Amino acid sequence: MEVHVESVKFLKNIRLKKNGEGARLDDFSESEANNVLNFHESFKEYAVTPLVELNSLASYYGVGGIYVKDESKRFGLNAFKVLGGSYAMGRLLAEKLEVSADKVTSEKLRSDETRKKLGEITFATATDGNHGRGVAWTAQQLGQKAEVYMPKGAAKERVDNITATGATCTVTDLNYDDAVRLANSTAEKNGWIMVQDTAWEGYEDIPRWIMQGYMTLIIEAVSQLRDKGIDRPTHVFLQAGVGSFAGAVLGFLAKTYPDNLPVVTIVEPDKADCIYQSMLTSDGSVQAVKGDLDTLMAGLACGEPSTISWGVLRDYAAASISCPDYIAANGMRILSSPSEGDERIISGESGAATCGIVDYIMANPNGETIKKELGLDENSEILLISTEGDTSPEIYRDVVWYGRNTHKK
Repeated sequence: MEVHVESVKFLKNIRLKKNGEGARLDDFSESEANNVLNFHESFKEYAVTPLVELNSLASYYGVGGIYVKDESKRFGLNAFKVLGGSYAMGRLLAEKLEVSADKVTSEKLRSDETRKKLGEITFATATDGNHGRGVAWTAQQLGQKAEVYMPKGAAKERVDNITATGATCTVTDLNYDDAVRLANSTAEKNGWIMVQDTAWEGYEDIPRWIMQGYMTLIIEAVSQLRDKGIDRPTHVFLQAGVGSFAGAVLGFLAKTYPDNLPVVTIVEPDKADCIYQSMLTSDGSVQAVKGDLDTLMAGLACGEPSTISWGVLRDYAAASISCPDYIAANGMRILSSPSEGDERIISGESGAATCGIVDYIMANPNGETIKKELGLDENSEILLISTEGDTSPEIYRDVVWYGRNTHKK
C-alpha cells in the first residue's frame, strides 16, 4: 500500500517475511554482536551512549513511550559511524594477523609488534563526513594512514574534523556514489585498503563487518530498554542512506525477536530515496537514484543501496517513508527544544529525521493514515536513534536558530 500525503510518501511492505523465511540473519546473532561489543569495549574511549526517555513528548503524541539513543556521545566523535569503520578495520587486521574475531582488541592492533609485522597501511574511503572521520580516527589510533574523499558541497567543519586526525581529505566535484567509485579506483591503483559501508559485487566482506560494527548501539539500546522494564520496543524508526546502519539494526532485531519483531519503518530523504524506490518494485530489485542527491540530510544522501543490506530491509522492514528536508529540520528543532521535564538532545540533520517523521505522523492530521497503518497508539513504545550531533555547527544553527527548511502546517 502506497500513500502520498503532501510531500511525504509512505509504503507498507507487502513482502514482509518472518524470521527464517527471508534474507539470512546469521551475521546479526547475539554471539556476533557480543564479539563486536567486546572489541569496542577494548577502546579506552568506549562508553555506553545514553538512551533518553522523552516522557513529555510521548504524552503529547499520545504514545506509551519515546526513547532516543543519543549517538552524539560516541567515542567523542559526535556520531555513531566509528562503530562500523573501526570494527571492519579491526577484523581486516585480525585476519592479516591470523587472530580470530573474538580475540581482536584495540590494544593488540595498535601495539608496536603489530605495526612492525603489518607495516604501513593506508585506508581509503568516501564519506559525507561521519564515516570518513571514524575511519580516519581509527587509522590514527592504529598508527596507520587514511585517505578520505568527500562529495561536492561537503561542510568545512566535517573536512576539518577529518584532517585533524592527520588524514588526507579531498573534496570532489562528484555526488556521493561517484565519490565512492573514485575512492575505490584510486585505492586499487595505489594498493590502499578500501573501507566502505556500501557493497557491490566482489566487495562484501568489509561492508558486512561495518554493518556488524553498528550492532554495538542496538545491543546497548535493547539492554537499556530492559533496564526500564521494556522487553522490546513496539516500533522502531531507522534512517537510511545505503542502508547499512538500518540493515544492521533491523537484522539484530529480527534475530533477537524472531516471533515478535517490532514494526520497523525506514526513513529517507526524498532526493535520495533508493530504499523506497527499491521497495516499490514488483520483484524486489535494487533501484538507484541518480543526480546531485541534494538534501539537507547529508549523511543519507546516497543513491544506491548496499547489496548486502538490501535483502534484510526488503524482507523485514514493515514500511518505508520518503520525506522532504523540512521533516528532518523539524526533528532537530523538537529535540533541541524539549517539553518540560524532557532532556535536550542535540541532533544533526540525519540524526533527527526519524523524530521529525514521528512528529508528522502523530501531530499532523495529514499523518493519520500512516499512524493507522503502523498501528501507533497509546501502547506504542517507540525507539529512535539520533545517529549524530551537530557535526556541522553552521547548518545546525541555520536550522535550529534561524528556521532553515521551515514548513508550516
